[in-house]
Amino acid sequence: MSWGSELWDQFDNLEKHTQSGIEFVERYTKFVKERTEIEISYAKQIRNLSKKYQPKKNSREEEENKYTSCRAFLSTLNELNDYAGQHEVIAENLSSQIIAELSRYLTELKAERKSHFQDGRKAQQHMESSWKQLESSKRRFERDCKEADRAQQYFEKMDNDINVTKADVEKARQQAQMRHQMAADSKTEYSNFLTKFNQEQNEHYYTVIPSIFQKLQEMEERRIERVGMSMKTYADVDRDVLPIVGKCLDGMTKAAESIEPKTDSKQVVDSYKSGFEPPGDLEFEDYGPGQAMKRTVSETSLSNSRGEGKERPSGGKSKGKLWPFIKNKNKGSGPEDFSHLPPEQRRKKLQAKIDDLNKDIQKEMDQKDALTKMKGVYEKNPQMGDPASVDPRLAEIAQNIEKLQFEVQKFEGWLAEVEGRLPSKSDPPRRQSGLYETQNSNSSTVGNNCAQDRESPDGSYTEEQSSETQAKVTISNPPEVDDEFDDDEETLPTIGTCKAIYPFEGNAPLAGHNEGTISVTEGELLYVIEEDKGDGWTRVRRNEDEEGYVPTSYVEVFLETNAKDS
Repeated sequence: MSWGSELWDQFDNLEKHTQSGIEFVERYTKFVKERTEIEISYAKQIRNLSKKYQPKKNSREEEENKYTSCRAFLSTLNELNDYAGQHEVIAENLSSQIIAELSRYLTELKAERKSHFQDGRKAQQHMESSWKQLESSKRRFERDCKEADRAQQYFEKMDNDINVTKADVEKARQQAQMRHQMAADSKTEYSNFLTKFNQEQNEHYYTVIPSIFQKLQEMEERRIERVGMSMKTYADVDRDVLPIVGKCLDGMTKAAESIEPKTDSKQVVDSYKSGFEPPGDLEFEDYGPGQAMKRTVSETSLSNSRGEGKERPSGGKSKGKLWPFIKNKNKGSGPEDFSHLPPEQRRKKLQAKIDDLNKDIQKEMDQKDALTKMKGVYEKNPQMGDPASVDPRLAEIAQNIEKLQFEVQKFEGWLAEVEGRLPSKSDPPRRQSGLYETQNSNSSTVGNNCAQDRESPDGSYTEEQSSETQAKVTISNPPEVDDEFDDDEETLPTIGTCKAIYPFEGNAPLAGHNEGTISVTEGELLYVIEEDKGDGWTRVRRNEDEEGYVPTSYVEVFLETNAKDS
């Protein structure tokens, strides 16, 4: 249906309608722009959320990434970041494919509409001008006819009047003829203008205006089609990213499915396994008259040591810990050989250090090979470079390799030592009881003689304690020993007592000492017969037949007052 034939008389309404069409395009463009802003804001918030929950470098969260559940969460965060990127793509495509395109189109549309309506107004103005000419000729024809009628009536009056001269009558006749001629000429002019006007009017309403309205109709239909295409693009922009969004969601699903509870449980074992043996069974001790039974401390409860500390007459608390490695308050990185760690963890750290050193050696070797080849090229083609210029760097690399290899040997030695000390699964658990009797008379307060950061002979954990946290405990006189033990000239007197904080397995004699080490169990109470001389070892006695050295850091020492003063 054509606007030109149906709406030939609706010029003003069509002008309003096409203007509302332009306003609709502007409104739709604004809608897409606001959607774009929402997508940009949403993508930014999603990215910030992903960044917020990323593990911080060298933090506890980063350390936990060894667990499959934590790695799955990290993968989810990374996929979420990519997901945010797809919303940025939506915003970018909406902006370039719709907003920018419609903005350019609106400029063209407004110019085209303005041109068509200008042509329409010119056609209307021309018809109005032609109409005015027609009306003017029509009024002139009417006036000339009236003048001719009056002249004719005057002539007839003069001709019938006997008192009028013949000359006056002739004059009146000529005047009437002239007026009739003017009326005839006006009639012809009016007829010509009418014919012209009718032709122009016909052309105006059947050709000019329909042509203009047809162009407006085509313009409007293109506008509607363009808006429809933009609406389709609006959906396609979203649809185009769905495969990528689907891959992001698939990645999240795959990450969730990669979680392995048993693997994470095993990681807990690998992370915290100390390598110490669990305590063995206690032996039955029969009671006999005049014979004191051995006193032992429970290895399965923390409450005992706490209670024991509270019962000290002086009010001091024992610093000893029944559980190894409950918490190390020393914030330092520990000694180079990781001797502050339990055996299993120490072995893992040493192995990791060796692996890193070997990687560094391989890098240096690769550089050495590259420089050697370069030197060979220079030797064959002196114009490319001086072979001697490579020698300083080669010498430096050789020194680096030698240092790294020395470091590897050092750490491999420590690793071999640790692996040799680790108990095998077939070894039966061992546990021994120690003799320790206390009395609440003649008590005094002494400091813990446990040294800080000392390395044990087997390279295992040594408790680190600061002077601020040294326990002050009250002890009684040491228990009496057999007369035969006192009479022996080689038998050293006891200077105090000690309690084993951790289990220790003795073996070969120490260098510089006749005696070897002695095995102790956690919580066992022993006699101290020789203080630590600065070598990290304390000489203890279990009974008259068993004495030897234990790591000072493995025991909590209680010296007698006179021994401490001396």
